[in-house]
Amino acid sequence: MTASGSIALGCLADDYTGGTDVAAALRRAGLRTVLLFGEPDAEQPLPDCDAVVVALKSRTIPAADAVAVSLRVQERFAAWGVRQTYFKYCSTFDSTDEGNIGPVTDALVDAAGATVTLICPASPEHGRTTYRGHHFVGDALLSESSMRHHPLTPMTDPNLVRVLSRQTPHPVGLLDLDVVRAGPAAVGRRLAALADGGVRHVVVDATSDADLDAVAGAAGSLPVLTGGAGLAGALGAAVGAAATVGAPANLPPGPGLVLAGSCSAATLGQVAHAAERFPSLRLDPAATPDPAELLAGATAWLEQHLGDGPVLVYSSAGPEQRAAARAAMGPDVADHLERILGQLARTAVGLGVRRVVVAGGETSGAVVGALDVRTVVVTAEEDRGVPWCVTADEPQLGLLLKSGNFGRPDLLVRAMDGVTP
Repeated sequence: MTASGSIALGCLADDYTGGTDVAAALRRAGLRTVLLFGEPDAEQPLPDCDAVVVALKSRTIPAADAVAVSLRVQERFAAWGVRQTYFKYCSTFDSTDEGNIGPVTDALVDAAGATVTLICPASPEHGRTTYRGHHFVGDALLSESSMRHHPLTPMTDPNLVRVLSRQTPHPVGLLDLDVVRAGPAAVGRRLAALADGGVRHVVVDATSDADLDAVAGAAGSLPVLTGGAGLAGALGAAVGAAATVGAPANLPPGPGLVLAGSCSAATLGQVAHAAERFPSLRLDPAATPDPAELLAGATAWLEQHLGDGPVLVYSSAGPEQRAAARAAMGPDVADHLERILGQLARTAVGLGVRRVVVAGGETSGAVVGALDVRTVVVTAEEDRGVPWCVTADEPQLGLLLKSGNFGRPDLLVRAMDGVTP
């Protein structure tokens, strides 16, 4: 059990791959990091660590439910002696006019008795930057990126001040890049002035990692901060110099399985690359609209091919295929596919699989839930922001949970290097 007051940072992430992303950033910064999936039990002890990440599935649930579970996690942080709370959401600010970023942030700030917080989704290393309050994905405005077509949280407005203002009754201001580039002291003065003027939420301009370092240098005393993994990593680096990180854990030997549910362009490319090299099965609701029949067929295929080395099962599809799937299986097709992928993961582990790679936040949640994984230790990254996690319980598993947009084209193949049949 960690001694009271010794945990520098407690992060609550609004999805599972967001949790692994921020945990990787904190580990990279030199903090011993523990990652918990789902809401912690009231009396759950915490292994010795410098930072704790609790990954929830709260991004697209009703706002009131997201607020309630986030506040309960904040209470657990207090019980564990966490000094600063960080609300981690996607670097593309995935949300709608109803939330959940605004309502959750307001609740956390109120509970902490704070007056002001930062809104900083920028992750320059992944091409997510903010300038004059407008958010970019690479060289494109957020509203002109693939996120404008997201099925759950379509992002059609790149102005984060405007987006957040629709989610909160409190004033939203901007920390512009000129002030950020003037250094931590200037950032601190501007934050104080904005807070004195009644601004609660301060959207942060940042186009480089050095910008995030400057913001982190001025924000250490704020009880609640929010953003992507970039600012969390900068905060970790500010306190992580004295922390030690153990050697990366060896991944357990045994067969490997790749499961993909994300329909992002990055994942579609990674799936195509892996399908050329592994035995692969696409879950096609248009061809098999009955979920039980689809699961039975996939299970039989899995049992037949697991002895051939790494295998890939995916539901990832383009817009036309997704439309055909909805027409055949109905509006709950995504939920059915997530459950099927989760059940396949459980079956595979029962058959001896010890390395599981999952592409997609919702799919990762389904798989982690089906495997009943609660606590993992974060180890080496396969790609930036995509760390391996090793379970503490038997059978020991190596899990790689990948956000849909993350990773190089050959990530899924590299992650299966060294897998034994």
